[in-house]
Amino acid sequence: MSDPRPAAIRRLSAAGVGNPRLDSRLLWDYAQRNPGQFEALVKRRLAREPVAYIIGAKEFWSLEFEVEPGILIPRPETETIVEQVLDRFPGSSAPLKILDLGTGSGCLLVALLKEYPNARGLGIDGSDQALVVAGRNIARHDLTARAEIRRGNWLNDLAGGPWDVIVSNPPYIPSGDIAGLEPEVRDYEPLGALDGGPDGLDAVRALAAGFRRLGSGTAFVEIGAGQAESAQSLMAAEGLSVHHVAPDLAGIPRVVVTGLAVRAPAKKVLE
Repeated sequence: MSDPRPAAIRRLSAAGVGNPRLDSRLLWDYAQRNPGQFEALVKRRLAREPVAYIIGAKEFWSLEFEVEPGILIPRPETETIVEQVLDRFPGSSAPLKILDLGTGSGCLLVALLKEYPNARGLGIDGSDQALVVAGRNIARHDLTARAEIRRGNWLNDLAGGPWDVIVSNPPYIPSGDIAGLEPEVRDYEPLGALDGGPDGLDAVRALAAGFRRLGSGTAFVEIGAGQAESAQSLMAAEGLSVHHVAPDLAGIPRVVVTGLAVRAPAKKVLE
């Protein structure tokens, strides 16, 4: 029997799939555990279903995470948060208290607890499905003794501190931009994890107000392209000190790093 992979690559490419060779390899590897399913898997990808949902897993920070429809798929740009925490807290033995707001798959919480073996963390999410998946990922990486998952309104539920590190990858895509997203995102990923309101900054506003109540710690918040100046201004207006905005590997300003010690509110951050 001939190798079906070259034909699959051509079909995926013709359908507009961005990386058909990699996707074909991932589907083929997964099909070896499910003999005879390669063609069915390719058809799902041709319909632009994300590979992560098809195979039920996604790598993040060199760790494998379970994902499923309804759970935001971890992305490389979100690893910028982990990099920034490591830069801000270089001692791996630090007994940090970490709060992950909108934990989703739990990828940020797990990655940070792996880097800091003496740290403990809490992940908050409003989705029961996300809490179940995050719990399984915590167990998969042997972190149940140091990680807790709790259902809550992650924009308001900041109890249990003080926290040393607060991380969040909130929804930040402007509502009007959703229809123009790639079909893998627009048609399959959870809208609540994507839609950030009219200007994409609804969650950042709520987070800034919530951070002001904490009074200590350092926050690391992912933002979208073109939102750096507005996000800094929103943080400063709550009296928070923006340390810097870190770029991702593509050079896009991606993570706002903010000190939560409240000072006199300002209207904008001076460069």
